[in-house]
Amino acid sequence: MPAATPVLLVSDHVAGAVHLLTVPDGAVAGRLTGRHLSEHAGFLALPGGRVACVDDRRGELLVLDPFAEQLVERTVPVAVPAEHLACDPSGRRLAVTTGLGKNSEPWSDLLTVVDLATGEAARVRTRAGEPGVTVLGGGDPLVVLRHREPGALAVHRFAELLGAPPGCPRVVPHAVLALPDDGHGDAYVPGPELVFAATSQGVHRARRTGDALTAEAVVPWGSSARGWYLRFDTRRQALWTTLRGGDPDPLRWPEWSNQAWRHELGTGRTLLTELGPGLVFRLALARRHTAFSRIHPDGDELILLDADGAARRFPLPGMDGAPRRGGTPWEGVQRRAVAASPGSDWIAVTRGGHGEVHIVDAETGQEAARPRLSTPLHHGGHLVLRVRNDGADGDPVGR
Repeated sequence: MPAATPVLLVSDHVAGAVHLLTVPDGAVAGRLTGRHLSEHAGFLALPGGRVACVDDRRGELLVLDPFAEQLVERTVPVAVPAEHLACDPSGRRLAVTTGLGKNSEPWSDLLTVVDLATGEAARVRTRAGEPGVTVLGGGDPLVVLRHREPGALAVHRFAELLGAPPGCPRVVPHAVLALPDDGHGDAYVPGPELVFAATSQGVHRARRTGDALTAEAVVPWGSSARGWYLRFDTRRQALWTTLRGGDPDPLRWPEWSNQAWRHELGTGRTLLTELGPGLVFRLALARRHTAFSRIHPDGDELILLDADGAARRFPLPGMDGAPRRGGTPWEGVQRRAVAASPGSDWIAVTRGGHGEVHIVDAETGQEAARPRLSTPLHHGGHLVLRVRNDGADGDPVGR
């Protein structure tokens, strides 16, 4: 497949299928079956247009190359249920945390580390919870776990984890930085070696100093709401999230407020853009736009923000089984996933339950194709859009 051709991987984690589409025509170029990918751990961009993800049913890390003749490049056994997935800036060393899965409370404390260059892998025990993870590069890579209740950034040496003996021994971090108890959302910026963690107080920032972390000033939300998700924008050198506000009761989801939050790392400036009420989940970063999907009983829409923060809105057809008033937006309902590449102007957004993907030109807002897949994309599925050398691997945290 030509290097400049954008490709789209579409995971139906309920049906157990992964579809490979070319963009913008939406033609099916490949398919995997019997693969139930972890929607929570998401897709991790690797160098050369490759992608890492976790099969939660088989307990395998998958390295996929959508530009190669064989889609599956490598598989490595890992502990599941996968909670979060990250790699070092080289894309060689990966870490997979475990946590909740389909359980009402976290129960697994296993962490898996993998060296793709040597094929080595090891599992250790850390602390049960819902840990986030970042993998810091350099001569001696570090694995930083973001824990909750009590909140902490726990620092481990990658080499020590990889050299652990069999039997999943318990490991103790060699450095710890305290956090509030409600952390959720992680980012890592490789150049300045900065780690970020989202809490109700704001975005906590820590800089690597040797084999430890030093706390820096907290970035305030600038709003009464908070973010639950962080993403590093490699092209604009910024952090992004969606601030969700209002009554946290899931039954009140149609009234939730949503603001796009962008923090420019170079200037320290923070910009807020109103997105509207309802459910706004993950965001996607294209070459010149940031994409959000908003679900609401009065109508769904795709929202595109340009570099100046100006928003354009495009209605999306409704979903059978969409979240309704009086119900929650999480259990047994359809949702949407959105994807983009920093090397492309194409946006993809799903129509959960219908097996449809809208492929939209962010420059014009025009829909180029709406392929209907052979599986329904229950819960909206999950997406990643890649161009071979798009720079997306500059964000080494799974999304």
